[in-house]
Amino acid sequence: MKKLWLILPSILFMAALFAWPLVSGVLQAFSEPDSFSRMVDDPYFWEAARNTALLIVVLIPLQFVLAITMALLLREKPRLAGLHFYLWVVPLAISDLAAGLVWLSIFTDRGYLNSVLDHLGIDSYAWLSVENPGTMFLAVLIAELWRATSLVFVIVVAGLRNVPRDYDEAAAVLGATYWQRVRHVILPQLRPSLQVALILRTILALEAFAVAQALTGRSFPLLVGETYQWYYTLQNPNVATAIALVVLMLSIVASIGYLRVMRGAR
Repeated sequence: MKKLWLILPSILFMAALFAWPLVSGVLQAFSEPDSFSRMVDDPYFWEAARNTALLIVVLIPLQFVLAITMALLLREKPRLAGLHFYLWVVPLAISDLAAGLVWLSIFTDRGYLNSVLDHLGIDSYAWLSVENPGTMFLAVLIAELWRATSLVFVIVVAGLRNVPRDYDEAAAVLGATYWQRVRHVILPQLRPSLQVALILRTILALEAFAVAQALTGRSFPLLVGETYQWYYTLQNPNVATAIALVVLMLSIVASIGYLRVMRGAR
């Protein structure tokens, strides 16, 4: 009984912070019987779902490859290693919207990229035009890659600090190449850190919105962006909450799936 009293403040805090908003959201989504039908009948919803899935499938593998590569380079302790670390994590200090505006100044019709092309005698290109969905997706992908890879990088660097160098050195003495040591020695010991980073980045990628909004508006819709449109523009919080619940369920399913896959890979 005493233990219950000790954890009661934490239980009340968690209930107030998570449980009550969740219950309120579920009740609001189901307060109108046609909320989910209006959601699925909206063509923007399916386009947003497709774009969000495409972004996750392409973005997350690239982020992990870049983050692991940067962390392994830093592990070799190059000159000015501390400076390299701080330069790579600079995007963490920049908000999503600010990052989107930075890349908008690059990809817009009169942005820096077209200015460089014009200087080289190459015709400018409408990178963010709805007529060029491929380059529009590429712009959002590059902006998200620059903005969010640092988070994975920091987690991997922290995980590498807990990987003993003895195993790596023993494998090198036995004749293992560098890539063999990375694959069979370092990465298996990084599994807990990679698992955390994978779950966190998938959830955050499902919630991506501000960067795409700054770059493309609604020309490249994402799921969380549709909650914004339904809530503020269309003044329908019930449908907005229904889409938010879809994002929540996808996050839960992805997290459970990752945990099972990572445990099965041991």
